Amino acid sequence: MNIYFLVEGKRTERKVYPAWLAYLLPELKQVHSYDEVEKNNYYLFSGEGYPSIIYNHLPNAIEDVCSHGNYNYFVVCLDAEENTLSSVKQEIKDFLQSEKINTGTTQLVLIIQNRCLETWFLGNRKIYSRQPQSNPLLEYTRYYDVCVDCPELMGKYRQNTHAQFHETYLKELFKAKNIHYSKRNPGDVLKPYYLEQLLERIQDKTHHLPSFQAFIEFCHMIRTKL
Repeated sequence: MNIYFLVEGKRTERKVYPAWLAYLLPELKQVHSYDEVEKNNYYLFSGEGYPSIIYNHLPNAIEDVCSHGNYNYFVVCLDAEENTLSSVKQEIKDFLQSEKINTGTTQLVLIIQNRCLETWFLGNRKIYSRQPQSNPLLEYTRYYDVCVDCPELMGKYRQNTHAQFHETYLKELFKAKNIHYSKRNPGDVLKPYYLEQLLERIQDKTHHLPSFQAFIEFCHMIRTKL
């Protein structure tokens, strides 16, 4: 089993996905060049943002996948941002069709983070301050309680984009717990306990974090094939 991951972010995703895969699929070992995969390996490459991940890096990655011929799955992970999951998936499919690009015998899997990775991170109920005492966290909680309601359904409040607000909200939750978070240094998000809390959330609230659930379901499927 070999998997090629093309992720959007050049900082957070490059750290978070390997940390989570080490927990979810410990049998898979990361390699640092796409042509090094042999058996039960994965390669992860950062497309460094939208739209370059689709229009530049996607065709190049597919060329690598097809030329090597030893990949079972090609997984593309990117943020929905202000779009819907279906529109992002359709944009990718339309581009591949217009350019007459296909992945051959390798199966294409699209993981769309709704709205962004920080939205998923908000699913950890243990980082929530039960009684926030000061703004802006108190203000954010009154606007939308991510401990109770699905983070993927939260709006953007007074920020320009959903992703900006979700990241800001997350940082305030971490700050209240005296924990640091940044895209460059995700900190506790990389630790097993954090992922375990997200898994507990979707087991308890099966309608929460559906795009995160899609990633977990993919990992579970891969686990059965190893």
